[in-house]
Amino acid sequence: MQNGLELEERDYFKEPLSESELQELASLASPAELFAWRSPSFKKMGLAAEDVSESEMLRLMLEEPRLIRRPVTRVGDKLIIGSNQKTLEQELANLG
Repeated sequence: MQNGLELEERDYFKEPLSESELQELASLASPAELFAWRSPSFKKMGLAAEDVSESEMLRLMLEEPRLIRRPVTRVGDKLIIGSNQKTLEQELANLG
């Protein structure tokens, strides 16, 4: 517990997201926002971003957790993707 909030941390590599968990996250933000486009894993695939459908993004993220942009922070029904400290602080302040 930190600042009166309970935090739950999860390592995607040790405990991968299930298909339903990933779909739940994708309902709060688009798959394109969750997808790590600059990941070396994606670059190795040789795919063009415009050629990857949302369903393909979800499938690829399930197969290769490195393709999920990190960190993903869920605050209530909002998802904060990436390490934007200011946005995270604002969302946490809104809880209080």
